[in-house]
Amino acid sequence: MGETLSGKKVAGEVIPELAAEGKKLLDRGIQPKLVIIRFGANPDDLFYEKGARKTCGQVGIAVDTRELAPDADTAALLKVVGELNDDASVHGILMMQPFPKHIDIQAVRNKIAPAKDVDGMSPFNEAKVYENDPTGFPPCTPTAVMEILKNYKIELKGKNAVVLGRSMVVGKPAAMLLLGEHATVSICHSRTADLAAAARQGDILVAAIGRARMITGHYIKPGAVVIDVGINVDKDGKMCGDVDFESAAPVAGMITPVPGGVGSVTTTVLAKHVLRAAAQAKA
Repeated sequence: MGETLSGKKVAGEVIPELAAEGKKLLDRGIQPKLVIIRFGANPDDLFYEKGARKTCGQVGIAVDTRELAPDADTAALLKVVGELNDDASVHGILMMQPFPKHIDIQAVRNKIAPAKDVDGMSPFNEAKVYENDPTGFPPCTPTAVMEILKNYKIELKGKNAVVLGRSMVVGKPAAMLLLGEHATVSICHSRTADLAAAARQGDILVAAIGRARMITGHYIKPGAVVIDVGINVDKDGKMCGDVDFESAAPVAGMITPVPGGVGSVTTTVLAKHVLRAAAQAKA
């Protein structure tokens, strides 16, 4: 049975440091503030928002939510983003993704102020990820993947890393962050020939494919480090990942659970980004 990589452990070590940073800002009269934008009340979004509010509350960050109707158009979203860009009391803007299909994602990415783009949506912050420039805000979830690997002192240099998924939210930035640590990276997706065989090449396997329990032990190289980024709700209303934990754990050397894995660290990365944005805004 593979060792469980606890995101809760990693988050627990980081939160006291963030709380101290938050207190310093509050002592200077700066109230860090995050605004979450979402369409409707999707269960996955609400689950993440609940975790974000809890973490932010622990480190002194105020959180507001702007909920748009599920059928709200791009213009309505851009109006809200513009208002938040111009509001000096707001330091971070988080937009729940994926957006409804009718939304012009590129227009939204171009609209958000890079200095408040704490989840790495804008082309400005995206470019910094590709340039391996640490001054930007990379997306929170792939950054959380890296935080777990570093916390457990997992060697990446020269290792084969396979990323399952090619989204701009997780897959592509995760690949770039792994490449920045000198791993040899492959990105696989739904059209990859013999996906299981490709996945088994990975010393590190990052599953971000968006399908509940799809990745079984058959996809895993014996002894590999498996990072499950998936957040899915099964037919019984329970959270599960993209990896079938029961099948994968006996094969993997190390593996993250869901819940209690990457998601636990993602909200601490989000909080860290908001605190940095608040400090930079008043520097």
